[in-house]
Amino acid sequence: MVKQQVGWLEAFLVYFKPRVLAMFFLGFSSGLPYALVFSTLAAWLRDFGISRTAIGFFAWVGVIFAFKFVIAPFIDAVPIPWLTRKMGKRRSWMLVSQIGLAIGLYGMANLNPQLAILQVALVSLAVAFFSASQDVVVDAYRIEAVEQEFQGAMAANYVFGYRVAVLISGAGALVIADQLNWYVSYTTMAALMCVGIITTFIIKEPDHRKMQEEAETFEHEWVEKVLGSGQHSRVKEWFVRAVASPFLEFFQRNGRFSILLLFFVSIYLLSDIVMGIMANPFYLDLGFSKTDIAQITKVFGFFCTIAGAFLGGALVVRYGIMRPLILGACMLTVTNLLFAYMAQQGPDKMWLAFVISADNISGGLANSVFIAYLSSLVNQSYTATQYALFSSIMKLPGKIVAGFSGIVVDAQGYTHFFVYAAILGLPAIILAVYLWLRSRKEEAEEAGAASTS
Repeated sequence: MVKQQVGWLEAFLVYFKPRVLAMFFLGFSSGLPYALVFSTLAAWLRDFGISRTAIGFFAWVGVIFAFKFVIAPFIDAVPIPWLTRKMGKRRSWMLVSQIGLAIGLYGMANLNPQLAILQVALVSLAVAFFSASQDVVVDAYRIEAVEQEFQGAMAANYVFGYRVAVLISGAGALVIADQLNWYVSYTTMAALMCVGIITTFIIKEPDHRKMQEEAETFEHEWVEKVLGSGQHSRVKEWFVRAVASPFLEFFQRNGRFSILLLFFVSIYLLSDIVMGIMANPFYLDLGFSKTDIAQITKVFGFFCTIAGAFLGGALVVRYGIMRPLILGACMLTVTNLLFAYMAQQGPDKMWLAFVISADNISGGLANSVFIAYLSSLVNQSYTATQYALFSSIMKLPGKIVAGFSGIVVDAQGYTHFFVYAAILGLPAIILAVYLWLRSRKEEAEEAGAASTS
């Protein structure tokens, strides 16, 4: 059955649906801790006279975020005593993560890095763990709470809330610390976790009954395949059910096509990630002042990113996922070419504003659409684990390749670097077109089968 295309007004009104609106506040709750264990934490430590060497070691706190796929099986499979029965599978884990974050941030507020640097490190690790856990469960809730056509809008509101929170926990926390002190700054951030906690109490738990039945059938089949029939240890059975089954289900459902899907997931944002590491050095080397960079790339760029995210969500509602996915890939590539052209123009503020608007709108659109696409790949019986797998690999190749970006710039200059970054986006465009054509073919075959039955 062909879906009737909705109008633009209806496409944008989706942002006012209660569950879509709630994603702004959950996104805010997810974004708030991030800077507090990275850039803001570094400023706090340096302000207390901690050495740059010691501050550098704190970057390892972020390694926890790369292992969300390890945390996810526990969130998918392990109930919290009493709380899960009262609040449900997702809301119970959400609440525990948020309360853990509030306690952790308040604990950091009460520490003096000069006297208790080890304790600061341990509490920072705890905050990062609860933050990663919250990310996993919020992603799972987002996917399960609404239909696939609204995933782009859910992603856009999530990105909006996340970015607002990063501004508050970054710039806002620094201003509070400057005007008052670090205790008040981190205590204020801990109090702001109430935004997520209140939202968790208000939202409704998604219905998991049908998916749970399907998961139990699938898991029973694989327990017998892997462990054999008869008695086996509870640990081994739990491992197959909670850890192995989500990955086995994905590969069984998609067959050999799984490899292509994972490859596409890993390269879609490649060109954007690779150029990102050289953006600020590029602006400075071109001759822009730090004030110009802050005002145009950070403040103006923030609003452009949000506009792009909302546009991407509306496009998914109106046109489905695949065509906006192709558009996003093309836009990411073209904006790299704009940077290449700007490298030859010098420090022109109007040109910088134009390029930043194009780049950030493209990034916001592509990210919201891509999140919607990743959400469509998961089986809701294993939402948290499968999505955590995708989110772990979608930036890994870009981070690796980006490590060589400075070498390219030093050897051949910024113009060639941005052209090469654009070329890296071509495989994503080609694969996106292929996946769109493949989906159209499958839809046509399903429609033909339905008409003959």
